[in-house]
Amino acid sequence: MAAVAALEAAAPPGALWGLVQDFVMGQQEGPAAQVAADVKSGSYTVLQVVEALGSSLENPEPRTRARGIQLLSQVLLQCHSLLLEKEVVHLVLFYENRLKDHHLVIPSVLQGLRALSLCMTLPSGLAVSVLKAIFQEVHVQSLPQVDRHTVYTIITNFMQIREEELKGLGADFTFGFIQVMDGEKDPRNLLVAFRIVHDLISRDYSLGPFVEELFEVTSCYFPVDFTPPPNDPHGIQREDLILSLRAVLASTSRFAEFLLPLLIEKVDSEILSAKLDSLQTLNACCAVYGQKELKDFLPSLWASIRREVFQTASERVEAEGLAALHSLTACLSRSVLRADAEDLLDSFLSNILQDCRHHLCEPDMKLVWPSAKLLQAAAGASARACDHITSNTLPLLLEQFHKHNQSNQRRTILEMILGFLKLQQKWSYEDKDERPLNALKDQLCSLVFLALSEPSTQLQLVGIRTLTVLGAQPGLLSSEDLELAVGHLYRLSFLEEDFQSWAAALEASGTLATLYPVAFSSHLLPKLAEELCTGESDVAQQDGPTKCCRHLHCLQALSAISTHPSLVRETLPLLLQHLGQMNKGNMVAGSNEVIAICQSLQQVAEKCQQDPESCWYFHQTAIPCLLALAVQASMPENEPSVLSKVLLEDEVLVAMVSVIGTATTHLNPELAAQSVTCIVPLFLDGNTSFLPENSFPSKFQPFQDGCPEQRRLVALLMAFVCSLPREVEIPQLNQLMRELLELSCCPGCPFSSTAAAKCFAGLLNKHPAGQQLDEFLQLAVDTVEASLGSGPSRKEAFTLLLWVTKALVLRYHPLSSCLTTRLMGLLSDPELGPAAADGFSLLMSDCTDVLTRAGHAEVRIMFRQRFFTDNVPALVQGFHAAIQDVKPNYLKGLSHVLNRLPKPVLLPELPTLLSLLLEALSCPDCVVQLSTLSCLQPLLLEAPQVMSLHVDTLVTKFLDLSSSPSMAVRIAALQCMHALTRLPTSVLLPYKPQVIRALAKPLDDKKRLVRKEAVAARGEWFLLGSPGS
Repeated sequence: MAAVAALEAAAPPGALWGLVQDFVMGQQEGPAAQVAADVKSGSYTVLQVVEALGSSLENPEPRTRARGIQLLSQVLLQCHSLLLEKEVVHLVLFYENRLKDHHLVIPSVLQGLRALSLCMTLPSGLAVSVLKAIFQEVHVQSLPQVDRHTVYTIITNFMQIREEELKGLGADFTFGFIQVMDGEKDPRNLLVAFRIVHDLISRDYSLGPFVEELFEVTSCYFPVDFTPPPNDPHGIQREDLILSLRAVLASTSRFAEFLLPLLIEKVDSEILSAKLDSLQTLNACCAVYGQKELKDFLPSLWASIRREVFQTASERVEAEGLAALHSLTACLSRSVLRADAEDLLDSFLSNILQDCRHHLCEPDMKLVWPSAKLLQAAAGASARACDHITSNTLPLLLEQFHKHNQSNQRRTILEMILGFLKLQQKWSYEDKDERPLNALKDQLCSLVFLALSEPSTQLQLVGIRTLTVLGAQPGLLSSEDLELAVGHLYRLSFLEEDFQSWAAALEASGTLATLYPVAFSSHLLPKLAEELCTGESDVAQQDGPTKCCRHLHCLQALSAISTHPSLVRETLPLLLQHLGQMNKGNMVAGSNEVIAICQSLQQVAEKCQQDPESCWYFHQTAIPCLLALAVQASMPENEPSVLSKVLLEDEVLVAMVSVIGTATTHLNPELAAQSVTCIVPLFLDGNTSFLPENSFPSKFQPFQDGCPEQRRLVALLMAFVCSLPREVEIPQLNQLMRELLELSCCPGCPFSSTAAAKCFAGLLNKHPAGQQLDEFLQLAVDTVEASLGSGPSRKEAFTLLLWVTKALVLRYHPLSSCLTTRLMGLLSDPELGPAAADGFSLLMSDCTDVLTRAGHAEVRIMFRQRFFTDNVPALVQGFHAAIQDVKPNYLKGLSHVLNRLPKPVLLPELPTLLSLLLEALSCPDCVVQLSTLSCLQPLLLEAPQVMSLHVDTLVTKFLDLSSSPSMAVRIAALQCMHALTRLPTSVLLPYKPQVIRALAKPLDDKKRLVRKEAVAARGEWFLLGSPGS
């Protein structure tokens, strides 16, 4: 009794009655939420709410009854989980009875039933009872959209939690839903309705005699014709409805007899979207259909697809038609046949062959390629289809190739053959004798070799691709065929006048060498080795450019075939031996020849990266050899050899850096640790014991006060240590860092000091955080400050500052902000200001030799965005505070930062920075102009509204720069003039006459590329404002 009294004191019945009256009679919405909250908290029970609503629920006025039921329904939607089973039973009976009430009451009743459909305590049988009541008492399609959606939701809820009960209704459930859905037009409801139909079919609900009715009630929406209204808050797109409906139509083979005639009708219509939707739906249906469903419709389907591919002007329709034919053939191929059943696949393919085969004999006619595409689409569906079509088309095409003598006709025929050969690669054959190509092997090989011998470049290219595909067929090419193939590729690899055939031959050689390393080792390598020796004598005799070109082609061929580990072990010694030969005799080796060898070595190193064993072989073979040659070249001699001079040139050392870096990045850490114990002591201690031919006339001491030639080789050390995995420990690191720091500030040789600075920065970037890193950084800062003030090493100290800053910016080190501030301070320096401005380009760009992700550097994502956020405000402030003479330096630095910034980051800041970018266009420095133009062009395309506010200045600046002395600036300015046409037409029209007159001048520019851009830009300005533009 005390508990009851306490409850009554806490929540007097009068309060509940007052809330009910406010909602029902006072038409206030707030009390419903309050009542639901009180029920959840236990202040009232649902029974008490029903009792409080008693008079409202029995009121003779329909609107009052509707409000009462609405309140109860809203409470149930919030509190359905609190209901007991007995309460659910009574509420269901109440709501079912109310379905017979006035039509104004029905929406609130449906909301209550929706709440009850969510109850897990719903007793067995009530779901069926509710749905029967809805099917019998409610004419759903006369309800508003929201209430129809509620009915679909009730059905969906019951299908999820009471599936077996609903299946007990049999076909009556399907018929009831058909009545509910029939006539639905709202896309929001259709998406739910289509999902229910799909579940009916996929979950094996009984359709009974209503299969056709269910098809009719859904197929009436096919093809979907829906355009979403502007600013649609629901976000339903036409594609959503198409895919949802397609999932229904293609969910069962029982729809086939009704759907296939509809698809054929729509494919034959004139509406492009209907054709596409029908072909895509047919494609989806073939995944569930069998021969039985397709049998009666195959002739009509084939006729429709053939007509679309033969006659359509739409590439999309052609592609969907070919995809549908592929799916049809695949469906017929996988159907299980009875012994006495007709093989529909053979008859279907025979019809395709009958309609298409004769067109293959007319390579000049327009139907040749549509016919070939149809045949190849069918052949690609299964091994049976491929064998059937290939065996009927390849002999014909081989015959036609020999009948036609014109190269363009032969190329067309060979391209068709190539298409069929590619399809053969999809299928594997356990018995090699079953291969349909075996009987045609000799004819195919002779045809390919004939094509490779033709003078036509285009025919040669198709022949090379066909040879590659033939070679990919296991066991198809005999040893004699391979020898002939290698001979042709060798010949084509030395075609100086035809770059396309030469490049294709190299690519094919690399592909086939992977499959047939023995053939290439036996037949091609000896020829290349002989050619290399001939090339050496040609270089020595300084023969004409043709001989030197053959020499370069030979080097490229050697690197191209280094795709197999066994071939690498033959090609690499050849290349290294060839490089070594230049150090002997009286050969006149130029830097171009040595660079070409290094480029070939780098390509071999790249190919070895995928195979750890080959990678280690290359590293331990090539690196010591290159280092030995470089060390030998750096030794002081009375009469240095020609190669010694060449090897120490900047360009050659850069090429060697690429080789060493590429050979090191993919090394296994354990093997890299072995290598580092040899190479670092070489540079620090002069230990040459691991080098081949290591008897040098004097000691190698690049860090001592020796000859400057030896210092240049620090670049090779940089390439190695800056490409090592981070976990590899570098011996004598403390000494190495100090030596690098000292060398980086030595004047007299910018190449050596820059290499040392880059090496130091690369090691700093990878070094783990801790005391030792802090010591190295302090040492670097002290060294920079000591030399940057004044003296002969200012430029070297600046370079060191720049590279150390970049190393720290990439890894988000706290000291990077201090160093960047120091760098900004140098923008006002009379001597270093321009270099400091260009330094911002280095900070924002990717390097190729050090501080790369491939070289295991620590490069944090979005470092450019962070640099922009942290430093651009200071750059802008510095620009405004700077004197006039140094303002261009700030503009150049800002332009470099913005030019390399991702455009989505720049767009929000554009309004505040645009004025500075426009001022940068007036800077006399061509680098600033080019960088700024490169930054502005994409902004014209992506932010036209902001840019249009400055159109007068933009037009004037761009037209002025179109007459710049720099060709690159002229081209960029004209590209910007072209991009300006993306701005609103109303903004541009006043400038149209002026621009067209001004752009007449660059039409006569002496450079073709400038004239090309001028034509494109002026054409767009001519069309500005014209109809359809």
